[in-house]
Amino acid sequence: MKRDPDKVRNIGISAHIDAGKTTLTERILYYTQRIHTIHDVKGKDGVGATMDFMELEKERGITITSAATYCEWDNHEINIIDTPGHVDFTIEVERALRVLDGGVLVLCSVGGVQSQSITVDRQMARYKVPCLAFINKCDRSGANPLRVIDQLREKLKHNAVAMQIPIGLENHFEGVVDLVSMKAVYFDGDRGEKLRIEEIPAELKDDAEARREELIDAASMFSDELMEAALEGEVTEDLLREAIRLGTLGRGITPVFVGSAYKNKGVQPLLDGITAYLPSPKEVKNVALDMESNEAEVELESDPQKPLVALAFKLEEGRYGQLTYIRVYQGTLSKGDTIINSRTGRKVKVGRVVRMHADQMEDIESIPAGYIGALFGIDCASGDTFTSPEIRYSMTSMHVPEPVISLAIVPEDNKAQQNMSKALSRFTKEDPTFRAYVDHETGDTIISGMGELHLEVYIERMRREYNAAVTTGAPQVAYRETVTTRADFNYTHKKQTGGAGQYGRVAGYIEPFPEGEFEFVNKIVGGAIPTEFISSVEKGFRSSLKKGYLLGFPVTGVRLVINDGAAHSVDSSDTAFQAAARGAFKEGFKKAKPAILEPIMKVAVETPTEYQGAVMGSLNQRRGMILGTQDEGDMCVIEAEVPLAEMFGYSTDLRSATQGKAQFTMEFSTYRQVPKSISDELIKKAQEGKKKAA
Repeated sequence: MKRDPDKVRNIGISAHIDAGKTTLTERILYYTQRIHTIHDVKGKDGVGATMDFMELEKERGITITSAATYCEWDNHEINIIDTPGHVDFTIEVERALRVLDGGVLVLCSVGGVQSQSITVDRQMARYKVPCLAFINKCDRSGANPLRVIDQLREKLKHNAVAMQIPIGLENHFEGVVDLVSMKAVYFDGDRGEKLRIEEIPAELKDDAEARREELIDAASMFSDELMEAALEGEVTEDLLREAIRLGTLGRGITPVFVGSAYKNKGVQPLLDGITAYLPSPKEVKNVALDMESNEAEVELESDPQKPLVALAFKLEEGRYGQLTYIRVYQGTLSKGDTIINSRTGRKVKVGRVVRMHADQMEDIESIPAGYIGALFGIDCASGDTFTSPEIRYSMTSMHVPEPVISLAIVPEDNKAQQNMSKALSRFTKEDPTFRAYVDHETGDTIISGMGELHLEVYIERMRREYNAAVTTGAPQVAYRETVTTRADFNYTHKKQTGGAGQYGRVAGYIEPFPEGEFEFVNKIVGGAIPTEFISSVEKGFRSSLKKGYLLGFPVTGVRLVINDGAAHSVDSSDTAFQAAARGAFKEGFKKAKPAILEPIMKVAVETPTEYQGAVMGSLNQRRGMILGTQDEGDMCVIEAEVPLAEMFGYSTDLRSATQGKAQFTMEFSTYRQVPKSISDELIKKAQEGKKKAA
């Protein structure tokens, strides 16, 4: 097949947990003949879904890492990335959306727009990714796709328009009515592979006409031609499709498809929608920063002949060394090329170039503009840009959320220590939200991540893949420290030993700064501190922010203002003023009524209605603040804000309170001041810990 960028679609499939992303991807691969047998996600047949190739994914029946594959449909090449639903693996969704041109938002026809759907939608909006919606599980009891379309409009503010209406629902879900061609589509054969096109059933005729009018109204906002044709009553299919496409590309319309991936219904029309309405690489504006002309923005062109610009968006340790997933935005990346890593400035020789199909690969000669592939044996970090030697561009990197939970891990013996080090260096390189460091006071190795499940998976991978026997300590919360009132400081740093001494005086005040993390203000007049030492004072203050004096956590939300000081003609230096600033910070911080801030998580619990009271009680016990509840059929969704410190072990408690029928998701929301009684307890524990260490 000749490579034509106009016929390429780079798409991501993302959704809330259990909405059916991986099942949908499995069906897409089957209908496009990439695979010849369908496997279940839960792995009942011992195989597991194609895209969930990690042992852990098969056991847990969840997606942990995003997997890439490609297939062909209607003379188009579709590169697909199947992403996880759990918020703990949010970076996998971030990096997928960073390099994709379009997305499919999968929603459950019973659950509708759930908490994680909102997060994924926010991520799509951040990267301006046009998307289609697919309302899955129309065969389930309580399915109501029309209610989900309303939720898309109300909760996500999408201009959602139905492209199809279902023929029957729940046990009677038989097929769909296509509102563009005004035909009924049924899915026959053992696996729904045969499409039977018929006239619309008489009882659905009026509903289909009304819905088609809505579709034409929405689409005509993007096409004057369609508007004229609609007034004359002569709307052709091609005209309607073109207008929907224009609306979708500008994120002005979200076309909604319905079906049941598990029951093999509605997947082929969705594939037609992907090729018809989502953008080709040429239709997406991508910019890079020119590092040689003051980071000026340069628009990239999907032209294989131009100088190369490519982004390494994901790393993976494969059986044959490091595998680097790469998206080429401009130019062509070929075997044997010499390319430049624009972050390090190093030259890299391209060895092996492959295309991925889950964990299998196929050697290819080159990756042209607009395509996704992978390279072997290249040393780089996630988010690095590669270019031709003659240019020095850098792509903007993806948004990386800060970790909110930490664990101490202890290797059982020397061999485990070595294996643990290898595992940590690989995991931190692969996943920017996973951090590891050694606590200098206790000597413990601390790992940090996005949630309990995130860290659990990495510890399990350490044991399995690296044979590193480790035990874990109690989870730690990423607290922050701040000040609650204004306080003055006036500190003199004086040191006189043999030879040159050190002298610097810094005076001013510290106060809360709710708008951001840190602000430094210089109000010195008349040169009380010479200009060349002002940056040293700021440097000293910044280094003090790394560790507060209550628990030793980073300090945030402070403004430091200097308005006086003094210098010595001989003894003042950069070092002296940095030390004076550190002393001044300590003096001011202790007087400014310091407080501890804790991470607050946004928690959404989905539970059968009969357990609503028990669940709300359990959240209240954990210092939770209920934000709202929504009844959705026989299920109820409770949204709350709960301190992370109170959420450890919640999944076990929730299971026992609801007989295993409820599930929850949580994501970081904000930092809030800890109540005084808890703050005193934390400080007391920290002091006891210091005594023990001493």
